Order: sequence, then C-alpha cells, then structure tokens
Amino acid sequence: MPIFLIIHGITRIKHGTVGDFGDFLNSQGFYIGFYLAWGITLFEIVGSLLIMANYFTFWISIIFILELSTGILLVHASNGWFVVGGGTNGVEYSVLLILCYLLLAAVAKASAKS
Repeated sequence: MPIFLIIHGITRIKHGTVGDFGDFLNSQGFYIGFYLAWGITLFEIVGSLLIMANYFTFWISIIFILELSTGILLVHASNGWFVVGGGTNGVEYSVLLILCYLLLAAVAKASAKS
C-alpha cells in the first residue's frame, strides 16, 4: 500500500508539478505552499519507504491519514463520492487509503505491545 504514495510523490516530481501544488496550497491559505508542497512530496516518498522497512509505521500512517483527510477537505469532498463512473475526482479512493492506513496503524500499535 505505501507504494501508492511513493508513486504519487515521484509523479509530482517527474512531471514538475510540485510548484503547482504549492500554488494551490497558497490559494487555500497555506502561505508557505511551495515549501509545504516539497515537504509533503518528499514525505510521501521517504515515509512510504520507512513503512516498507517497518520503521515508524504507526506515526507515519497517522500522518498519511491526516494528509489524505486534508486532501478530501480541500479537493475531493466537493466532487462527491466516486473517483470515476458515477462522478469524477471524488473521495472514494482517499477513503479507501485512509482505511488501509488505519488498519496498518492498528497492526503496528498491536505489534509494539507484544
């Protein structure tokens, strides 16, 4: 599952759209959008690699849940539920990823206790 956010971050870098993401964040009131966009992009890559190596899985999963939830609020919620088919760019996929990261966080927390 972390591979999805690695791809997300790498694609943003490869296509040169980190700056566009920063401009969007600025338009939403995040006045350090450029730096925030780069931080999010790099965290998607590094955080996912750390999860794949089983380091800080609980905390990184929580941060990804916050990131995805923010994306829902800023972008996807206004587009409804469906990503494709019954609509476009809705919350469906982000909700699925959030549920997966919740499960991953729960497993990591349970493993830490044993």
